[in-house]
Amino acid sequence: MNVSEAIRTKRAVRKFRPEALRRDEILAILNAGRRAQSSKNSQPWHFIAVQERETLRALAECGDWAGHIAGAALAVAILTPEPLAKFQTMFDAGQAAAYMQLAAWEMGIGSCPASIYQPEQARRILGFPDAWHLRIVLSFGYPADESILRRPNRRGGRRPLEEIVHWERW
Repeated sequence: MNVSEAIRTKRAVRKFRPEALRRDEILAILNAGRRAQSSKNSQPWHFIAVQERETLRALAECGDWAGHIAGAALAVAILTPEPLAKFQTMFDAGQAAAYMQLAAWEMGIGSCPASIYQPEQARRILGFPDAWHLRIVLSFGYPADESILRRPNRRGGRRPLEEIVHWERW
């Protein structure tokens, strides 16, 4: 699968089969995030890879729409410095998240991001230092419905390019 195909076919997957991911798949996902570009090559992130079922369930309680984490084979918490201190921080974290999700998709692994609305609860669960902050957790796993890997794009799923691109000026 090439990059264009991965971007075109990528879907959010929130329901996963119960089996574990292979170690080489997990390392490939994490390495894709590590390789993401960042402002001034600052690499302003740490990742916490979570596979323990009880921890996944607890993390799923930290966001209003994060329930998919509970059924995942893997969750990756993307830790950053204080996101409000530098506007590029969340952009850089988003780049790492996108790279990980595209690498997973290429391997037939689904994913979905979750916003963390109870960051201090997540801190207690994962035990990371006060200098780091958590706003995004990605869930990963083999899709419960494998047809999603081959499903064509929905008509009307994205706004037309002409509707969102302005040339030279608004």
